Amino acid sequence: MTTSNPRTSEYPIDNQFLDRWSPRAFTGEAIPEATLLTFFEAARWAPSCFNSQPWRFIYARRDTEHWERFLGFLNSFNQGWGQHASAIVIVLSKTTFAAPGTTEEKPAPTHSFDAGAAWGYLALQASLSGWHAHGLGGIEHDKIRKELALPDNYAIEAGVVIGKLGDKSSLPEALQAREVQSPRNPLSAIAIEGRLVP
Repeated sequence: MTTSNPRTSEYPIDNQFLDRWSPRAFTGEAIPEATLLTFFEAARWAPSCFNSQPWRFIYARRDTEHWERFLGFLNSFNQGWGQHASAIVIVLSKTTFAAPGTTEEKPAPTHSFDAGAAWGYLALQASLSGWHAHGLGGIEHDKIRKELALPDNYAIEAGVVIGKLGDKSSLPEALQAREVQSPRNPLSAIAIEGRLVP
């Protein structure tokens, strides 16, 4: 068992897994590009099928020419608090790959799974570096595909906002109550030996 902040694991794990969380209150400070690239560097080392590395991270940092356009990639709810983040990232995955020793592109059945692993590495590195990354599904898929001119063989997986933890009083009252480190389902609900028991 490991305890960190209000969270406790059922089995011993490193504190980094308990300390990482996804706040919505950010300070609005700029993030140095080298700091953000460190998070992507961690993501680069995630495992993937055939080492195909299907993930792509398209990003904009606060106070740069791309910021307003990327803020517009979030739905209106997420724009409300995401506007105070330091970076906005769109996570893509390449849906095809060429197996080692070939040049023919074939469907990559684990592209989303692999991109999820890379996102997890990014989130942990951000947390270890004193920043926070909040993944979100509330993004404008059609707008992203059009404005980024994405090829058909790239899937839009999610958005991510990154920033330094801010004061929750900056959030609407309804969100302030949710600005806590969330619990998890019991381990027995997600790890089942033999067969799924719904």
